[in-house]
Amino acid sequence: MAKKDYTKLASDIIENIGGKENVKSLIHCITRLRFYLKDESIAKDDVIKNLDGVIDVRHAQGQYQVVIGAAVTDVYDAVIAQLGQEFADPDATEAAVQETKAAAGSAKEPDNRSFGQKIKDGFNALIGVITGSMMPVVGLLAASGILKGLLQMAVDFHWTVPTSQTYIIISAMGDSAFYFLPIIVGFTAAKRLKSDPVIMAIIGGVLVYPSLFSIATGTKTTGTFLGMALNTNLFGLPIHMVNYTYSIFPIIAGAWMAHYIEIWLKKWIPQILQMIFVPLFEVIIVSAIIIIFVGPAITLVSTGISWLLDAILKFNYPIAGLIIGGFYQSLVIFGLHWAIVPLIANDIASKGYSYLNAIVSMTMVAQGAAVLAIFLKSKIASIKELSGAAAISAFVGITEPSIYGINLKYGRAFLTASIGAAAGGLVSGLLNVNMYGFTGSIIGFPSFFTPAKFGGGMSNEINFWIATAVTLVVAFGCTWAFGFKDADVAAEKKVVRRKTIGKDA
Repeated sequence: MAKKDYTKLASDIIENIGGKENVKSLIHCITRLRFYLKDESIAKDDVIKNLDGVIDVRHAQGQYQVVIGAAVTDVYDAVIAQLGQEFADPDATEAAVQETKAAAGSAKEPDNRSFGQKIKDGFNALIGVITGSMMPVVGLLAASGILKGLLQMAVDFHWTVPTSQTYIIISAMGDSAFYFLPIIVGFTAAKRLKSDPVIMAIIGGVLVYPSLFSIATGTKTTGTFLGMALNTNLFGLPIHMVNYTYSIFPIIAGAWMAHYIEIWLKKWIPQILQMIFVPLFEVIIVSAIIIIFVGPAITLVSTGISWLLDAILKFNYPIAGLIIGGFYQSLVIFGLHWAIVPLIANDIASKGYSYLNAIVSMTMVAQGAAVLAIFLKSKIASIKELSGAAAISAFVGITEPSIYGINLKYGRAFLTASIGAAAGGLVSGLLNVNMYGFTGSIIGFPSFFTPAKFGGGMSNEINFWIATAVTLVVAFGCTWAFGFKDADVAAEKKVVRRKTIGKDA
């Protein structure tokens, strides 16, 4: 595998510490670049902390320390290549490496965590991997979501129609980031999970390959298994092909597997053959495992959840609003919500309306309200920039930037958003809010006008705005009060640093 190029990261670090002219010398330890600067006050801590590849920034021992992690040697080499060898101090670097290795070794302690704590830590690690894999593309998803929302608004106000060439071209611009999400996330997840980014991008391409997409979305079946349609076969084995567009969890699971599969393959394949055969077998094995096992397993779980939610909805609309509103966006995290979409589509196709979609719409509003509160409350430029864009995206019906960029990453904000969604879902149920289209959130307000064939009138639209207002107030208020504070950003960095470098100082 080709060595990763850290030239851009090195350039960004040098620029934001005040340039080459602000550097006296540079050494490194096992995880940190340790700059001796002429003036530490001009270094832009917040900018450097948020560079892709940087974990944290510390001022210690008279040094300006940039925490990198395992790739510190490669980044150091890239920085020195730009600064010049006269800024290096090999003897001091070797001493720092040995000192921190000894400190890391002596800091190891027995794992005395309880089983419950291990489960909690494991779940937190999983969420960390998901949000970390998504962070590099959150801005792109927010921009794409806004574009999709504006396009939908153009359709709602009859400025264009879905069959026009202009609509089709602009729709491709907005949809491409979501359609090819497995490719993008395959690359970013691989970087985080120490597998090959290019190979994982190729595997993502396998999952969204047009022929496989056609099989997954087609109607041809050869039988069923546990309620799943067996719509194709692999080596004669009947399997259920899933539509992987818009999905992230299967490819993240694949990136985790690929790391261990690659290690195993390199043990058995002679080095002279590894360049060709490691990628070959890795693509075949990981793709096959996802297609045969991971995708159908997610389908099976999500189908069971959709059946349960449908039963709750038929039992009592207000209770369904409370429960579905509170938990729906949690399903989105793992891609378990896709089996619910056919329920909505079937309702609209057969009845012309969907109560379930009205509840889902409130969950979008709630995620947007939470990041809006963070946008107005935070004083950190990077958080304001991301949360502002995420709020707009959520209000036009795309919640991924809100979830992965802010709310889930900082924990409590996702909980307060879910509380707001539960409140909005409950009010939707109490007011019997109905929805006559697919497009939800605030931009979807035309979907709540009652068509003439259902009696017309403004009551449903008014009730939609009442439920939306409740959702906004509760989600915004809870998030403002106890869902987020700027200190959470520093705390999250410290957690990542502790997991990555132990007690290296």
